[in-house]
Amino acid sequence: MTGHVTVTDEDAVRVIKLTRPEKKNAITQDMYRDMSAAIDSAQGDASIRCLIISGEPGVFTAGNDLEDFLKDGTSNTGTPRASNAIKFLHSLAHNGKPVVAAVDGIAIGIGTTMLLHCDQVIASTKATFATPFIHLGLVPEGASSLLAPWLMGHQRAFSMLVMGRTLNAEDARAAGFVNAVVAPDHLDAEARKVAREIAALPAEAVAASRKLLKHTPEDLTRRIDHESQLFGERMRSAEAIAAFKAFFSRKRG
Repeated sequence: MTGHVTVTDEDAVRVIKLTRPEKKNAITQDMYRDMSAAIDSAQGDASIRCLIISGEPGVFTAGNDLEDFLKDGTSNTGTPRASNAIKFLHSLAHNGKPVVAAVDGIAIGIGTTMLLHCDQVIASTKATFATPFIHLGLVPEGASSLLAPWLMGHQRAFSMLVMGRTLNAEDARAAGFVNAVVAPDHLDAEARKVAREIAALPAEAVAASRKLLKHTPEDLTRRIDHESQLFGERMRSAEAIAAFKAFFSRKRG
């Protein structure tokens, strides 16, 4: 592990925690690799019956570490971008274990789209959700173009994914991808309570029922790869190049 992702097994629950608070838990390629490994290694472990994904108190994640992300580059036109981020998304798509997310503070970009793969999302009253892909000249990722309209309807999905409108915790609960909103100091305990409740259920029945409720892994990875191809093309567009230059100029300023 890189030190920016901690993985702990607590009885039947695996907790995957982003621990890079000095960078608002911005996710590097190494962090994606570690999260993916934590998810993948749980699949054949019958003792792990539920996963929790969380961040540091006060921040879930600012999304991709943009400098690290740009270094990773893109593949040739016509093929999906190859990166640990895509591997992480494939791990989520193929994951057969229930996932609980505990969200405090900002959840930006993939910080929001990964939640669409989760089975229960507990948010603090200070949580906010934003997907500013179009503002950077890009397109949605993480199969969000499939999952968001399915979960919240086209109009709400368009507002979030295309217009880039930020949702607060109650907005997200009304939209259907947050289950409960709690005080920040109750978030960790509530997420663990929900995870333990799931873990106490008959595991095979949970797995079969969860599979019935979700899109197939094949549908999800097909959409992830299609989005990724478009994402890579957009990364090379004049719009995206100008947007990234403006972003880093503001950041330096």
